[in-house]
Amino acid sequence: MRREPTEAERKMWSLLRECFPAARFRRQVPLRQYIVDFASHKLRLVIEIDGGQHSPAKDAVRTSAIEAEGYRIAPFWNNEVLDNPDGCMTRLSLAIGALGVNRGITPTQPSPIEGAGFRA
Repeated sequence: MRREPTEAERKMWSLLRECFPAARFRRQVPLRQYIVDFASHKLRLVIEIDGGQHSPAKDAVRTSAIEAEGYRIAPFWNNEVLDNPDGCMTRLSLAIGALGVNRGITPTQPSPIEGAGFRA
């Protein structure tokens, strides 16, 4: 397991804890023989933060194994998380809304009075 998260992983962890606390995401979660960046067992959702070394073709076996465990995967590139956290949270909000509707999970969003967008 990685001891030091990347900047993008730190940012995503902060956003997940702030915006989706009821989903109970965990970091560096073992699933089969793999370690995923973030997982919500409650939602059966995995979030992967990837740099340039990842590609759908290279990760196909890993993706299949994780999906065989009943998880959906939401991939994000490092630069998406760092440069467009609002867009990432919007995508996740839609995914979590669809998955969490029967599990009592709704995204929390910052008050518009406090400022626009999500805070990190």
